[in-house]
Amino acid sequence: MILYLHGFRSSPLSMKARLVSERLLALGVEHLCPQLPASPKEAIVLALSLLEGTPADQVQLIGSSLGGYYATFLAERLGCRAVLLNPAIHPLQDLERHVGVGTQFHTDHPFDFKREYIAQLSAIAVKHITQPQRYFLLAATGDEVLDYRAMVAHYPGAQQRVIAGSDHGIAEFADYLPEVLAFCGVGNDSAPATTG
Repeated sequence: MILYLHGFRSSPLSMKARLVSERLLALGVEHLCPQLPASPKEAIVLALSLLEGTPADQVQLIGSSLGGYYATFLAERLGCRAVLLNPAIHPLQDLERHVGVGTQFHTDHPFDFKREYIAQLSAIAVKHITQPQRYFLLAATGDEVLDYRAMVAHYPGAQQRVIAGSDHGIAEFADYLPEVLAFCGVGNDSAPATTG
């Protein structure tokens, strides 16, 4: 089971989520990509409910941006593998300015990020990962939203692919999809190598 967790104000309609879903559908691999609620607590409860009854060794998470923050918490709690795509490391600081009502990026649906959600983010913070081999980090040096150096430092010993340039959305994500899925045990591709 692969569970894709999208980023802040994003949705299953994001480019990366669609590419993952299309490829996994073509391969006949069981996967889910739910619309996550604005509340971090509710997002975690939803993810746990979707994974209930699935053994940890059969769960792979793919988390983008804030979804990467969630995926890290879930991987530590469940003992499963996680791919992190430009993950948020310190969202409490980054999201403070986004408190209030906005809209989702891919729709006109309202998105209400309440001040109480900052405390919910704090409650699921992972200060140090415990089993680096369970993580694969894909980080872009050109990320205009988050600092890739914080990402690299937060996942010491994990498999890492640092992309020179690119952006927060990882515009060339299709080029890295085989690597991402290989880490999840899908396809015949080689597992990703650790790079600077």
